[in-house]
Amino acid sequence: MHIAPVRFLVAAAACVFAAQAATAACLTDAEVVALHDAYLAKRPAANLEGLSAADGECTRAKLNRLLAAQLGPVAGYKAGLTNPAVQKRFNHGSPVWGTLYEAMLLKDGAVVEAAFGARPLYEADLLVRVSSAAINEAKTPADVLAAIDQVIPFIELPDLVVQAPPRLNGAAISAINVGARLGVQGAPIAVAATRAERFAMLDALRDMVVTVSEGGKEVDRGRGSDVLEHPLNAVVWLAKDMAKSGGGAALKPGDLVSLGSFSRLLPPKAGQAVEVVYWGLPGRPAVRVSFR
Repeated sequence: MHIAPVRFLVAAAACVFAAQAATAACLTDAEVVALHDAYLAKRPAANLEGLSAADGECTRAKLNRLLAAQLGPVAGYKAGLTNPAVQKRFNHGSPVWGTLYEAMLLKDGAVVEAAFGARPLYEADLLVRVSSAAINEAKTPADVLAAIDQVIPFIELPDLVVQAPPRLNGAAISAINVGARLGVQGAPIAVAATRAERFAMLDALRDMVVTVSEGGKEVDRGRGSDVLEHPLNAVVWLAKDMAKSGGGAALKPGDLVSLGSFSRLLPPKAGQAVEVVYWGLPGRPAVRVSFR
């Protein structure tokens, strides 16, 4: 007596799910133009709902074609969601990646508007500079270290862009180019030449403590191992995923790679001075940004 109604409900739910699945797709050209225009205007865009991973990647490619016309040459790439805590926040169990443009990169000590984006944030990050195309075959952090020539302190200034960032998932984050907006670079650290020095740097990158301070007061900290157990694993993942995506995408000498979050995503405030310090790396490097 109760079986038929249950079957009816199951069938109805299946139809709803199928209809939702049918509507989830790569954003149309018009929708991407609207997203791009909102990005340029620093105005919250409509949330991106129901995207598959492939939909997110397709939308990212369309958006980047428009961004390239505004922001100029590609500077490199960013690996996002490389920290398990950030993956948990966005309910996504693997990294995603986006493109960095030269116009996004600022110098140490830059003064930036607190409202630099629609949904602005800042985080402790780190860049590496590619020195060899062999990096595309890297399988270990040691392989990556052999194919880079600089490690660069970096405060990333991402923009989650949409009206309701808590509703973003991995596919939607990919679609918004992983929130790439701005970033502040510190002084580069040359990668050591000798084998022994390289092994020491590998250990230092894994074991470093990264602190974030506002006005001289520490507000957060993380470790190198918080990013995929070793921060250079972010590059291993990125090279592999770029190859898998097809289209000839690959890292090349001179490219910068942002490794991901060593801290929480934090809100900028006018009048705030932020410093990120990398304890355990040679010379205790640091990078600074101020918000107005």
